[in-house]
Amino acid sequence: MLLQRFLVRLLTMLVTLFGVAIVVFVVIRVAPGDPIAMMLPPGASNDDIARLRALYGLDKSIVQQFFIWLAGVLHGNFGTSISLRQDVLGLVFNRLPATLELATVALLMAIALGTSAAILGARSRGTAVEAGIDIVSGATLSIPDFLWGLVLILLFGVLVPVFDISGRVSPQLDLPFVTQFYLVESIVRLRFDLTWDLIKHMLMPAVALALPLAAIIAQLLKQSLKEVLDLDYVVLARVKGFSETQVILREALKNAALPTLTLVGVQFTFLIGGTVIVERLFSYEGLGNMAIDAVINRDLPLIQGIVLVFALLFVLINLSVDMMYALLNPRLRHG
Repeated sequence: MLLQRFLVRLLTMLVTLFGVAIVVFVVIRVAPGDPIAMMLPPGASNDDIARLRALYGLDKSIVQQFFIWLAGVLHGNFGTSISLRQDVLGLVFNRLPATLELATVALLMAIALGTSAAILGARSRGTAVEAGIDIVSGATLSIPDFLWGLVLILLFGVLVPVFDISGRVSPQLDLPFVTQFYLVESIVRLRFDLTWDLIKHMLMPAVALALPLAAIIAQLLKQSLKEVLDLDYVVLARVKGFSETQVILREALKNAALPTLTLVGVQFTFLIGGTVIVERLFSYEGLGNMAIDAVINRDLPLIQGIVLVFALLFVLINLSVDMMYALLNPRLRHG
């Protein structure tokens, strides 16, 4: 049952990626703006323009361009960046770890904040504390992540400058990294001075991304907890003498968390999408920041590569969440 479910999801994933590839390829080519004209200086001759268009294959029809590009992708060749003159796959893989580290830290923050608020709200249900949590969650959710980013820049970058609000790491530090996973590698190397510097740069964008997701987790998990707390087995735990906090943590939380798991997976994909603007705000050297540069420069191969990698991340996350839900849910596991 699980294997069949996995194969169906895998097939759906491939169809989704193919559809995304077609849509992105066509849309960025019919959109106004000529990338070749942006590359050449004023006064370039028609022969220069024609030669450059032929070099990047832009003199062919869109259908021909697509199949040439698709054949390259299937062989691991995503083309050459028009603006940076480098291999697209290398550029994407060079920036992807920074975005993954940022998104992972933001997700962990959101889970910690949201779960704590949900437990406190369920523990204090029917009181002013629960009402306060609902108000704060609603207000947090109504403000988009990029606006939280601006607020954090004003608070901790201008008024009380305690955190770095630009870049990924201080340039004056000695960087011994051999991979682009700076945070993980600094911990493995026991270079906690670098770890602290990376966290200081990452904290504000991670908080900006985490707050809306934390509010969603808090609302959904609190509601699930309140429903589970009325079930018979939970009442029996109270009769046995467990405190309300013990009842929530030991008996109710595991079952209440299952419906939240699917939502967290879906929202995590939106969180990764939100890195595009947040990374730009904080000049964070991730994939999202590079995506905006690629759009500004009309760098078609780079846009296609970035979008395809984002799409692959989205479908992989959804596939992982779907499989995890099936494993944790006894009805699906034994169905």
